[in-house]
Amino acid sequence: MLDLKFIRDNKDIVKESIKNRGYKLDIDEFLKLDEEHRKILVEVEYLRSRRNKANDEIAAILKAKGNPKEIIAKIKPTSQKIAYFEAKVEELSQKIDKIKYIIPNIPDKSLPVGGPESNKIVKSWGKAPNFDFQPKTHIELAGILDIISFGVAAKITGSNFILYKGLGARLERALINFMLDLHTKKHGYTEVFPPFLVNRRSMTGTGQLPKLEEDMYRLKDEDLFLIPTAEVPVTNIHAGDVLEESDLPIRYTAYSACFRREAGSYGKDTRGLVRVHQFNKVELVKFTKPETSSDELEKLLNDAEEVLQLLELPYRVVMLATGDISFAAAKCYDIELYAAGVDMYLEVSSCSCFTDFQARRANIRYRDKAAKKTSFVHTLNGSGVALPRLVVAIMENYQNKDGSIRIPKTLIPYMDGLEVIKPK
Repeated sequence: MLDLKFIRDNKDIVKESIKNRGYKLDIDEFLKLDEEHRKILVEVEYLRSRRNKANDEIAAILKAKGNPKEIIAKIKPTSQKIAYFEAKVEELSQKIDKIKYIIPNIPDKSLPVGGPESNKIVKSWGKAPNFDFQPKTHIELAGILDIISFGVAAKITGSNFILYKGLGARLERALINFMLDLHTKKHGYTEVFPPFLVNRRSMTGTGQLPKLEEDMYRLKDEDLFLIPTAEVPVTNIHAGDVLEESDLPIRYTAYSACFRREAGSYGKDTRGLVRVHQFNKVELVKFTKPETSSDELEKLLNDAEEVLQLLELPYRVVMLATGDISFAAAKCYDIELYAAGVDMYLEVSSCSCFTDFQARRANIRYRDKAAKKTSFVHTLNGSGVALPRLVVAIMENYQNKDGSIRIPKTLIPYMDGLEVIKPK
């Protein structure tokens, strides 16, 4: 969340941020509530000091074995006023918090202003494959190879779930192991394996709640949520912590299943692996000092890109515009893979810097030696990368005319030397 003092002192910047994001929030009304809250707090403190003084006088009178009845009568209206104003303070605090937690982060100045149409392609890598036949979609290939069953998954659970079978399941596991090895052995991340259920505090800390609650899966009998991404539990590893400056940056990578209701996906392409409710992902999370977060975002992006380069898959990097970045992000790059069968670019990673937005919500600080105080860290994360659309790209770009799929060279050792998945 944004610092309340920052909002007071930079009202126009916050208003412009909200406008550029396409949000509707009345900051003037919010600041009126804040001003009223502060005025009442001053009054409460004054009344409490009067009551405390009267209590001291009563204690002195009682000690002298006198009768404090007159002072008690005089202070009674003050106590009643305090009770009234304390209730008002609590009411205003709740209203302020409700709004404060839905004010989005300030977009970085480098971002294009506008909606998705203003997103900017900043880099492209690799070439789309050329086929001497009409390439099949991953849905067709999955049927030919019998490696994914959408129908059985729908029977077991419902639509938009996945059942990987045989070499399909093996391919999924190989990709997860390959990415974890790359990020831990080469890129210097520490691997963690987090819970897949988190509490409301954790979801609020990373910004999914309260704004995105309708997109989340929540347990009926407990206030726990299935994670939409490992970003949530991994970022909250340090919730409430004060980190040592010498330990920064801290880098974690984690495999997890991810669960999303996709409540806003009506009308979008929900066939096959493109948009599903449960999927696997390898996540990258960083905690940095404010002055290094921009550089660390570029490094994080490079780490995610290397996954695709080693798999020799064509992709492009898109800088998201102000109206397309997530609620909590200040800057975000999307990596989009080209898939030949659907002839589309598919997002497989979002690499974001959140500045101190998440750190304020989750209270993650570090000991700033230069300033001789504790300061909020900057948090970053990115997919390194998400599996479903990666599998789409491998299947569709590495396909042969007979429906078989070649295994990318980098992945062959993880497939026990298997080079081609052939039709049965």
